[in-house]
Amino acid sequence: MSDVHTYPSDVAFTPAVKEIQTRKGSRRSYAHVEEHGGWRTEIDEDLAAFLEQTNSFYFATANAEGQPYIQHRGGPKGFVKILDKTTLAFADYAGNRQYITQGNLSENPKAHIFVMDYAHRHRVKIWGEARVVDDDPALMKSLMPQGYKARPEQVILFKVVAWDLNCPQHIPQKFDSADVAAALASRDARIVELEAELAALKGESAPAH
Repeated sequence: MSDVHTYPSDVAFTPAVKEIQTRKGSRRSYAHVEEHGGWRTEIDEDLAAFLEQTNSFYFATANAEGQPYIQHRGGPKGFVKILDKTTLAFADYAGNRQYITQGNLSENPKAHIFVMDYAHRHRVKIWGEARVVDDDPALMKSLMPQGYKARPEQVILFKVVAWDLNCPQHIPQKFDSADVAAALASRDARIVELEAELAALKGESAPAH
């Protein structure tokens, strides 16, 4: 990493940002957070557990001119792998062959991962640097989810600089269709079970003829 920060949050809280925070009255509270540890710089158990349940996130990059681009990435839960305390990795599947993200990373490695958990109304923001690896078949194979029908084209390695968990304010609560289907199946099975118990009780209490 080329940038040197006093606090991990300096990756986002630039002097311009801090000036606005001061003008709008929030700088003092953020300074207090900074002085007491602030954002985290390593992947801890909480972030690891969160990512293990992640099946979707947004991946932001920018080209040399600063033009941003956001791309969605998805897969089975756990498709984002943790290689060490500061490195995330995932297989990058073949898509529409625009290669905007790869082009951006070739001239500007700074990147951002934004993960939403709508069901629990959590969001995680991860700042770092990313690079494409397209010449390591063994690594690609190790990152490819077993049985997932997608064609891996390359690997993206993401070096974490800082991350933060946001408050749930304004996050709509949504659920994955698979989770809803499982909940409904469980409910229906319980209904069948209760109906059978009720029928048995009615049979026991029926008068003899």
